[in-house]
Amino acid sequence: MNSTEITTQPFLPANLEITSWDTVAPYYKNLAERDINSVTELEQWLADRSALEAFLEEDMGWRYIKTNCNTEDKALAESFQFYITEIQPRVAPFDDKLNQKLIASPYLEQLDAFKYEVLVRGVKKQLEIFREENIPLYTEIEQAQHEYGVITGSMTIEIDGKEYTMPQAANFFKDTDRSKREDAYVRIKTRRLQDREVLNELFNKLIALRHKVALNAGYGNYRDYMFDAMGRFDYTVGDCRHFHQSVKEYIKPVCDAIDESRKQALDYDTLKPWDMDADTEGKAPLKPSDTTAELLDKAIDCFNTIDPFFGECLQTMKGMGNLDLESRKGKAPGGFNYPLYQSNVPFIFMNSANSMRDLVTIVHEGGHAIHSFLSKDLELVDFKSTPSEIAEIASMAMELISMEHWDNIFPNPDDFKRAKKYQLEKAISALPWIAQIDKYQHWIYENPTHTNDQRDAYWLSLCAEFGSSVIDWTGNEDGLANQWQKQLHLYEVPFYYIEYGIAQLGAIAIWRNYKANPAKTLGQYKAALTMGYTRPLPELYEAAGIRFDFSPAYVKELGDFVMGEIKAL
Repeated sequence: MNSTEITTQPFLPANLEITSWDTVAPYYKNLAERDINSVTELEQWLADRSALEAFLEEDMGWRYIKTNCNTEDKALAESFQFYITEIQPRVAPFDDKLNQKLIASPYLEQLDAFKYEVLVRGVKKQLEIFREENIPLYTEIEQAQHEYGVITGSMTIEIDGKEYTMPQAANFFKDTDRSKREDAYVRIKTRRLQDREVLNELFNKLIALRHKVALNAGYGNYRDYMFDAMGRFDYTVGDCRHFHQSVKEYIKPVCDAIDESRKQALDYDTLKPWDMDADTEGKAPLKPSDTTAELLDKAIDCFNTIDPFFGECLQTMKGMGNLDLESRKGKAPGGFNYPLYQSNVPFIFMNSANSMRDLVTIVHEGGHAIHSFLSKDLELVDFKSTPSEIAEIASMAMELISMEHWDNIFPNPDDFKRAKKYQLEKAISALPWIAQIDKYQHWIYENPTHTNDQRDAYWLSLCAEFGSSVIDWTGNEDGLANQWQKQLHLYEVPFYYIEYGIAQLGAIAIWRNYKANPAKTLGQYKAALTMGYTRPLPELYEAAGIRFDFSPAYVKELGDFVMGEIKAL
């Protein structure tokens, strides 16, 4: 394509549908072979490449969403497998060619340096780590990762003659009858242990494949490879270790104090793992809604109270059917907001079981959705593809901001106070678990030839380091040793977890600002999210009115603030 052919017409036809690689190959060939004779033509080329990427990512996104919604539908599974085996492997070499073309362009230096700085540094890093021999390995990894959702999505238990999914069964942990809580815990633990060896085998397979990818790319281990693959330009492995230590030193004691207070309030000699969600005053579990539909409507009302634009985002998704919220058998576990870069309306997936946790999940994923809507007008997919350290700010800050308006959901003042206490305790207690999962991953991939027994032993050592000093696991040591298998990130999105800790600190700082000046804080929150990923993380955090900081002093400062707010309740 020469300069006279560049046009403002859409690069792709409106009715394009992927039925084979031949459907999209001509567009990749166009981009690879097109002459670029000016900076204007280079920007047009970037825009056309982005349009193709948006189309492909949305196509793959819908396949992924649908197979998660119904893991038992073979046709949906085959559709997803088709993409990751027939399309994705063919895209990867072209992506590398296009990255080379961009960096080699004589007009690269004429691009607005401020506007394209983050994109260009990311492309250069991808060029460094790309290896053609890793393409089939990534296909194999993707297929294996999908198996985790199939295995765990089929897990159910029976209580009083009724079948429950794992998210539904977790509601029994809120029962005021301690014996019922224990019975549910034992049944869940027993069911998970049934697939322990299958999941161990799957994880071993993933570790071996991932290690091979790292070696192919010239890295000593998969951890170091992933730091570069994930574009972690703004912090290091050493920073993560400082985070682990800071949480251990300053947050774990706070969590132990919360657990000791719970034990005393319940008047138990020992606090067991099934006692952590029961109301300390023997009250019935908090229930924000009776149905999933009601939960959604209440979340929309809550968002409207904060900012009408926020409510409008969820309302748009509801109107388009871009929501699958209720737990059911055959549905993959977990929850996510999937950004769809072509339609610019994301999809929320979760497993609601009409519990308090579901309220937190929907406002969390709703925060991600707001981020998608705020950044939708950015020119390129790369600008919209935000790293998790800022993406999780959007969601975790929304948990805490929305909490201030849960009186619409819990009109009883006592219930409202209980809900806030629940949220704050969960927010602070998440940090040791995040540090533990992250440190676990570092060890796993630094020691890729470890045995299952060695892995369990290291996990138990981390439980002693970061876990509660108050909870008594006597008689349930097998459940504790197997606890890590419920963390889907280990299987499906390796090394995506420290981001939650970094973002949780940022979210607490935003919430502290919100309590002091709601209007200013919301303006900063929206301004930062509107920027997508056009600036480095420290600048995005600064735009949100907070610091990109997880030093010991800052961790202690924010931990003390949360503890003070809990005591005030």
